[in-house]
Amino acid sequence: MTEARITVNGKETPISPAAPHTTALDLLRERGLTGTKEGCAEGECGACSVLVARPGVNKPTDWVAVNACLVPAAALDGQEIITSEGLATPGEPGTPATLHPVQSEMATRGGSQCGYCTPGFICSMASEYYRPDRCAHGDSADGADAAEGHDAEHGPNGFDLHALSGNLCRCTGYRPIRDAAFAVGEPTDEDPLAQRREQDPPAPVATEYTQDDSTFLRKNTLAETLQLLSERPDAVVVAGSTDYGVEVNIRSRRADCVVAIDRLAELRELRVESDHIELGAALTLTEIERRLDGDVPLLAALFPQFASRLIRNGATLGGNLGTGSPIGDSPPVLLALEASLVLAGVDGERVVPLADYFTGYRQSVRRPGELIRAVRIPTPLSPVTAFHKIAKRRFDDISSVAVGFAFDIQDGIVRKARIGLGGVAATPIRALATEAALEGRPWSTQTVEAAARVLRGEGTPMSDHRASSLYRSAMLGQSLLKLHAQTPEAVSS
Repeated sequence: MTEARITVNGKETPISPAAPHTTALDLLRERGLTGTKEGCAEGECGACSVLVARPGVNKPTDWVAVNACLVPAAALDGQEIITSEGLATPGEPGTPATLHPVQSEMATRGGSQCGYCTPGFICSMASEYYRPDRCAHGDSADGADAAEGHDAEHGPNGFDLHALSGNLCRCTGYRPIRDAAFAVGEPTDEDPLAQRREQDPPAPVATEYTQDDSTFLRKNTLAETLQLLSERPDAVVVAGSTDYGVEVNIRSRRADCVVAIDRLAELRELRVESDHIELGAALTLTEIERRLDGDVPLLAALFPQFASRLIRNGATLGGNLGTGSPIGDSPPVLLALEASLVLAGVDGERVVPLADYFTGYRQSVRRPGELIRAVRIPTPLSPVTAFHKIAKRRFDDISSVAVGFAFDIQDGIVRKARIGLGGVAATPIRALATEAALEGRPWSTQTVEAAARVLRGEGTPMSDHRASSLYRSAMLGQSLLKLHAQTPEAVSS
C-alpha cells in the first residue's frame, strides 16, 4: 500500500493531510488551483468540472469531465486529472501561455463575462473536444454525412451541446458559449492530451487512506470487497459519489468508513448473452450508453434525460438502484424491461427480479454486506418502448413522474405490456392493473382511454414542492395517451 497520490496537470500531489471526506474540489483549491469553483456543491452547476483519464470506449483512454465537488479526493488515488489551468501550454519564462483551442474560442467569441463558471465550461467543452468519435461534416469513417444530425444542439463540427448540459451560466445567455463550442476544430497530432488517449489509463490501485479515525478504502477484487463489507456492514459504499457527495456537502455527512467499488473489474463488465444483456453495476451511464450504442432503445431514451452529462460520467445503475429512491430515473425503465439484479455477498450470488427488489421507502431485499454486481435485461426486447419524464425542466432535473413503457403489439393486439412507474409511491412500482387492462386487447383509442383511466389510479402519489398528487395522477394517464398518439400506424395495424 503506497501513499495516496493524484497526478494533477502532470504533477503528482499527495492527498494527505486532507480528511477522507474532502472533495477533489476542496483539495485542488487548497493546492492553489482556484480555477475550479464551487457553485452549488450538488453537481448541478458544473463550475467544479475537471477532466479525469478513464478507460475509453473507442480509444484506450477517454478524457471524462466530472464534478469535482462530489468526488472524494481519495477516490482519485493513482488517477490523472486535468484542471482548467492545465489545458493551456506554458510559455517560456517571461512569455504568456498559449491558450488551449477551447479556451481561445471561448475568449474570442465572448463566452465569458463574470468568469465564475468559465473554467467549468472549459473542462466540459474540452472533454467533448477530445471525444474520439466526434467528427465534422464529411469526416466520418464510412464517408457518410457526419453532420446529418446537425441542429440547434449538435454543431457541424460534431460537437454535442449536451456535453454542457451540467454547466450553468447566469451572464452570457449561452449563445456565445454555443458559438465557441461549434467553432472548435479537431485536436492536432501534436496535442499531448490527444496523444494521451492512445495510452492506457492509470490502473486501479488499492487504497487505504486514514485520517482522524476516518478511512477511505478500495480493494483490488470483488471478493476482497465483499469480505470487507461483511466485517464492516456500517461502511458507506460509493461508486460515482453523485449521491454521497451531496450528503457530504449539504448535510455534512461524515462516514467512519467509505468503500469505493467504482474500479472493480467484476462490476464493470458488459456482456450480451443469448437470452439477456448484463450490465455491470459500476459501469457509468455514459459508458453503458456509448457501448450499447442504441441496442436497447428504452435505455437510449432514458440516458439524455438522466441528470446531466457530468453526472452520467460518474453515476452508475448500481448506485441509482442501491439508494432505493422512489424518484430515481432508471427503475421505471428497468421495471418495464423486466430486469433482474445480481446480488453478490460472501456466501455467493443470487438473482432477484427488480419488481421484487424494493420493499419500502429506500429499503430493499439487499442484505447487509451485499452488493449489486450487475443488472440483467432479458432478450428479445419488446419492440414498442418509450420513457416519459415529467419535470419542471427539459433536462437536468428531478422527475415529478417517470414512466417506462415496453409493449409487444402484434396484428393490432397488445400481446404484452410492461409499465414501470416512479414518483407515485414509496418505491418504484409496476403498473400491474394497467398492464392487465391492455394485454389481449386491441391497441385502439377505446382500449387506451380505458387503460389510461386505470393508470391514473396506480400507486399512491403525494403532493410536494414538485407536483400535487392530482397532477401526478393526471400525468400517468396522459403518458399512455401520448404513447398511443406517437405509436406508428404500422405497429398498431
